[in-house]
Amino acid sequence: MNSEAIIASAVVLILFVMVVPLPSFLLDMLLTTNIAISLAILLTAFYATRPLEFAIFPGLLLMTTLFRLSLNVASTRLILSEAKAGALIQAFGQFVVSGNYVVGSIIFLVLVIINFVVITKGSGRIAEVAARFTLDALPGKQMAIDADLNAGLIDEQEARQRREEIGREADFYGAMDGASKFVRGDAIAGLIITAINIVGGLIIGVAQLGMSFAEAASTFSLLSIGDGLVSQIPALLISTAAGIIVSRASNEANLAQDFKGQLFRKPHPIFITGAFLLLLGLVPGLPLFPFWLLAGVTVLVGRARLQEQQQEAAEKAREAAREPEEEPRQEEPSDLLLVDPLELEIGYALIPIVDPNQKGDLLERVRLLRQQLALELGIVVPPIRIRDNVALPANHYVIKLRGNPIAEGEILPGYYLALLGETVTNPPPGIRVNDPTFGLPAIWVAERNLPEAERQGLTVVEAPAVVTTHLLEVLRKHAYQLLDRQEVQKLVDKVREKAPALVDELVPNLLSLGAIQKVLKRLLQERIPVRDLVTILEALADHAPSTKNIDVLTEYVRAALAPTITRQFSADDGKLHVFVLDPVLEQHLLDKARSGELNPSTLGLEPQRAERIIQEADRLAKKLIGNGWPPVLLTSPVLRMTLFNFLSPMVPDIAVLSYNDLVPDAQVEVIDQLKLT
Repeated sequence: MNSEAIIASAVVLILFVMVVPLPSFLLDMLLTTNIAISLAILLTAFYATRPLEFAIFPGLLLMTTLFRLSLNVASTRLILSEAKAGALIQAFGQFVVSGNYVVGSIIFLVLVIINFVVITKGSGRIAEVAARFTLDALPGKQMAIDADLNAGLIDEQEARQRREEIGREADFYGAMDGASKFVRGDAIAGLIITAINIVGGLIIGVAQLGMSFAEAASTFSLLSIGDGLVSQIPALLISTAAGIIVSRASNEANLAQDFKGQLFRKPHPIFITGAFLLLLGLVPGLPLFPFWLLAGVTVLVGRARLQEQQQEAAEKAREAAREPEEEPRQEEPSDLLLVDPLELEIGYALIPIVDPNQKGDLLERVRLLRQQLALELGIVVPPIRIRDNVALPANHYVIKLRGNPIAEGEILPGYYLALLGETVTNPPPGIRVNDPTFGLPAIWVAERNLPEAERQGLTVVEAPAVVTTHLLEVLRKHAYQLLDRQEVQKLVDKVREKAPALVDELVPNLLSLGAIQKVLKRLLQERIPVRDLVTILEALADHAPSTKNIDVLTEYVRAALAPTITRQFSADDGKLHVFVLDPVLEQHLLDKARSGELNPSTLGLEPQRAERIIQEADRLAKKLIGNGWPPVLLTSPVLRMTLFNFLSPMVPDIAVLSYNDLVPDAQVEVIDQLKLT
């Protein structure tokens, strides 16, 4: 029988128990099952390392509550109709409370108070607060996942898993907030049902069964209290399980391991506790034996924990002694002659984020970043040398390309950078700065203020992630400067493994390695990936016999890469949102091109008109960026390269595309026109 049929049968059984009279032996079996299920739920919660390991708990809580109430209905029917309710309830009434219904009543009320006032109320409050804070932090967590994905720290699959997990976490705490009301209602229902059983039993016993008042009170009180205890003990177990589940933080260890690792972490508090118990035993009037017994046990536990720590320290010392000491490599003068392609210099305060011994993960982040760039651009970024520079300010870092600084920034280790949107009016306390990558307003917040930043939905980034994000954007922009002939040779050799005929035809018969390098650098300069190197070399092999002009060959390659370029600059809605030249201006520039007057410095125009074109292009590019679209100027193939060389130094990140760069079915939406009037 599959699990779906079992669950469906269990629900039908619960309804069956509620409406159909049961014999006493069957009721005993079901009551025993209820206790067993409750104990299993408690132990499962106890050994769970994080709440989502027991994600079915809210639904299970509803089913067990309904099952327990159905058993209450069945036992009430037996108590009131036959003045008996099976061996289990009878045993609880006789043995547990010693046949004294006054004692039983008090024990029952104590259990109800513990369950209702203490455990249920506390776990319900924890579930309510956890649900609220989990939902408030949801946007911030999702943005943090996007930031890690963009920085190359995680791949798309892991990002999807993390998004699903935080969604399940929000659903779980939201469901627990509602499910905690079942537990409260169950405790109240148990108290009311017991009172109904006692009052109803007195009436039935005296009026229908011919008992005296004292006999009826004794019989029905013991049975009702026994029934209440049989119900309240499983309810107490499940309430405790609910409290454990909602109060657990995600961890690698279960509750018992956390208990041992945290409560008994340091032996000194244990020794002090033992000494205090020893002194209490000396107080006149207090029993000596229990205090001194516990004092001895406590001291023994503390001594055992102290010996464990000493053994761990000795083992670490032996391992350190066994590790061979590496001789520091002496730097030769010849090593200084070559310049590292990429360097990241850091101030002394940033050393901990690099040092693995201090839990620094910047080296791993940089490794993942290089992998991401290889997938994104199609080239292998050379290793990035990270070194400390005492001449830099403590929290400063500098990115160098072939020994020349190209970017710099400052971070605060131990703090988190929260990006401030335009709608943020009351940001959390912190140090206001500009994001070093994009220059956006941001604020460094301490870890204690992190929940407030996440509650406001701010994108929060760790300090090392700020460095890697900055490094990623810088390398995207300067990737073309890293592509040397040696790297091109490696790329061509890689293609030769799959398409030897293509490479043999092209290199060196039609084009030199240097010419291919120039074409690839032109593409990377305009942020067009060169991963599809086979298509690029095919286009060069097709057109190199007729021309060796690098600009013309680049345009042919761009036309061959039209699907890639269209996808690269399309927005999330699948459309290309562009601005175009005013037809009059475009025709004027085409005339300049035909007459040979068009140039990338002034477009052959007066300086004032050329400056006006730059200002308008910058305005329209910012308009597109403000809408979340890539800044794209769509123009004639004749003008494309000249316009890019003219605009790119003054209008950052602008893409100048021609109609040949797009696939025929591309969805193009013209947002505005660049006019000089």
